Amino acid sequence: MRVMIMAAGKGTRLRPLTDLVPKPMAPIVNRPALYHILRLLGRHGFRKVVINLHHLPEAITGYFGGAAWMGMEVTYSLEPELLGTAGGVKNNADFLGGDTFLVMSGDALTDIDLTGLVAAHRRRGSIATLAVKEVADPSLYGVVVVDDDDRVVGFQEKPAREEARSRLCNCGIYVFEPEILSHIPSGQFDDFGSRLFPDLLRQRIPFHAETVAGYWSDVGNLGEYVRGNADALAGRVQVEIPGTEIRPGVWVDDEARVPQSVRIEPPVAIGRGCQLGEDVVLEGPVIIGDRSVLGAGSHIARGLVLPGSHVPPGSLVVEGLIGQRLGAADHED
Repeated sequence: MRVMIMAAGKGTRLRPLTDLVPKPMAPIVNRPALYHILRLLGRHGFRKVVINLHHLPEAITGYFGGAAWMGMEVTYSLEPELLGTAGGVKNNADFLGGDTFLVMSGDALTDIDLTGLVAAHRRRGSIATLAVKEVADPSLYGVVVVDDDDRVVGFQEKPAREEARSRLCNCGIYVFEPEILSHIPSGQFDDFGSRLFPDLLRQRIPFHAETVAGYWSDVGNLGEYVRGNADALAGRVQVEIPGTEIRPGVWVDDEARVPQSVRIEPPVAIGRGCQLGEDVVLEGPVIIGDRSVLGAGSHIARGLVLPGSHVPPGSLVVEGLIGQRLGAADHED
């Protein structure tokens, strides 16, 4: 079964981070968000993947290449002009067509059961299945309305709480039958939410939603991004944390310099090539990005230090995000 990962968006809600790297390359516990997506796909047996690209594409291709080092077979589809979610899928019809296929966002943080999602889709036999997650505040998301048989009957875009007809948000993860491609025009911008799905409703073509368990966040703004990193560090979502767990809740890369005078209160992750000065204090949750330098006596409490950052000696960072620049590190074989 083949997969398309949508990675062409500009990630404007995560600016200024996404002025320098595409959103799928924003690090989650010192690995790009897209890395965690590919690992999730691999755990569920999906190997053949196409990724569409537009914004700073070389950051993604330079890091992953063909992703053979991850046990994956990845190809790329460059969009000089954005084609939208549905248009991007249609652009890869030759790769995807002929069998059931999976489409998912490349910038979400999730560990949902993709095998179970595909199985639910096949049991229902409809043209499409949308992964949805029950949320406390539907006003932050695109909402999916379903009937008693989980058939999709409507959508709302970030409705006020009192007007929400559902608390099921669209996760941006879809299972499609190849027939869906005939409903998408070629060579032009097209979108699932604003055009394709409403058209299916108008044509009374049945499609369904599957409520998923597990963790999901779209890390769509800076607050959610910081929270997603903390959740990953705390084990609320199943991801790989690089480095060695030298004691419970403390991961340190072998190439990091951490003097004995550094005080660490977990959970903390210290990335590759980091240089910590004497008497640094880290009060978790704290993630120190690869190649960062923390000056002597600096104190980070509940913070995220982006890769390549320099924290001056004696600095105090509390519940914040700090960084000079954000770039894609070389992958590890």
